[in-house]
Amino acid sequence: MHHRMVKLLKHHHLLTIATSLNDKPWCASCFYAWNNTEQWFVVTTDPDTRHGVHFTANSSVAGTIALETHRVGRIRGVQFTGTVSEASGEILSRAKKDYLLRFPYALAADLHLWIIRPDHIKLTDNRMGFGKKIIWNSKNDL
Repeated sequence: MHHRMVKLLKHHHLLTIATSLNDKPWCASCFYAWNNTEQWFVVTTDPDTRHGVHFTANSSVAGTIALETHRVGRIRGVQFTGTVSEASGEILSRAKKDYLLRFPYALAADLHLWIIRPDHIKLTDNRMGFGKKIIWNSKNDL
């Protein structure tokens, strides 16, 4: 994965996730922790939220992470697609560690953790030139 993508994913902490169920789309904002070794996002949400229900019924998701700025030359962000699953077993303990390292105050919360495994990420970074894009696909990273 390109170092500019990794830097952006590690630096930010809020993503917008898009889900769909029965042809009804939904978006939600979630705090996330990025694990670069596993190349996954860890988010928390109750399974009875609208996006939690969607996660369970349809594991395909899309999302964005963007720097908000008025300076066009500094615009950067990612769009991604992937799959989401509940964290369980060994993955749950690793996901919890990732999330609590990023958000230590969440130790007091009742966390229901989910793993988002991106399969495609498009980075736009205008600092490299207007509209400059870098593409990553999971199958190309093997």
